[in-house]
Amino acid sequence: MRAGLRAARVVLGLLALGSALAAPAVPALAVAPVIAGGGYARIKDVASLKGVRDNQIVGYGLVTGLQGTGDTLRNAQFTEQSLQSMLDRMGINVRDARLRTRNVAAVMVTADLPPYVGAGSRIDVTVTSLGDATSLRGGTLLMTPLSGGDGNVYAAAQGPLAVSGFSAQGQAEQLTQGVPTAGRIPNGALIEREVPGAFRDLPELIFELKNPDFKTATMVADAINAYAMGRFHRRIASPRDQRSVVLQRPRDMILPRLVAEIGDLTIQPDVPARVVVDQRTGTVVIGRNVQISTVAVTHGNLTVRVTETPEVSQPAPFSNGQTTVVPRTEVAAREEQGKLAVLGGSDLQTLVRGLNQVGLKPTDIIAILQAVKTAGALQAELVVQ
Repeated sequence: MRAGLRAARVVLGLLALGSALAAPAVPALAVAPVIAGGGYARIKDVASLKGVRDNQIVGYGLVTGLQGTGDTLRNAQFTEQSLQSMLDRMGINVRDARLRTRNVAAVMVTADLPPYVGAGSRIDVTVTSLGDATSLRGGTLLMTPLSGGDGNVYAAAQGPLAVSGFSAQGQAEQLTQGVPTAGRIPNGALIEREVPGAFRDLPELIFELKNPDFKTATMVADAINAYAMGRFHRRIASPRDQRSVVLQRPRDMILPRLVAEIGDLTIQPDVPARVVVDQRTGTVVIGRNVQISTVAVTHGNLTVRVTETPEVSQPAPFSNGQTTVVPRTEVAAREEQGKLAVLGGSDLQTLVRGLNQVGLKPTDIIAILQAVKTAGALQAELVVQ
């Protein structure tokens, strides 16, 4: 009995193997392995396809339903005119009436039109106040046409606002958190017109780097050619300059699939040697390729303290003297001891280790980096914001 069961299992296994070998092979999406760490990035993250971009649209509208936090119609005359025009289109004559409502606010509506979006799709919109409204919380945007730079209407926005900021005030104090005069409407705009052009109409495939660099452009082309040699047995990419990499269209490949597979290829982008310092916040950002030639640095703080302690001088009893204030000033100077340290290194870790050994504050590090740059020992670009 057991031998019969074993034979049946062997036969079923051979049948399953034969059906798997006979089944047609389905081409899988070629995805290069993503290497964690080491500064590796996908091509889709460092470059974008030329011609595939967003378009900005804008419109003017009214927000209603506010709880007395809208525009003052006497101060914002454009809000009153817009309200009168809207009511006139609805058959209500208010030209001779004095409107006193505070539940309406004039707003600007902005949105980004994604590439190759179809009619009937929905996108998010941002709504910002134009007049003296104090808050848009609880308001509803009335239907607002959104136009592009060519003057054509591409979308229409309408819906309740989502406002994260709020404002509350009393007789002697006011509390404001966030921006209550700006909000968003998720999926608040309906696409009415498609942008002319399609992906298949692109004259050529060009990847444009977000951070132009000759070495990065060369590495992108090399990664694409290595992929193409295994897939098409020929090279299809060549760097045009430090910003763009041109691709030749394979005849036996669907373009969206080609772009998808190329976008998942990984490279290690090269970054310029740059040090960015922000003196307002004390932020120091040091790039990976920053190097400092061997240099000796010492840094000490000089503190001068001036203390005023005036004294009152009283005259003797039964004398004709007057009470006077005698100034008393104390001046003290103290200079902290600075350690002489040797900075220099061929990589970022050595540089950071040397700065940490000195034990300085961010403002002191900024001063030292500026002095090292002046001395010619900082082999990088110093950007001061």
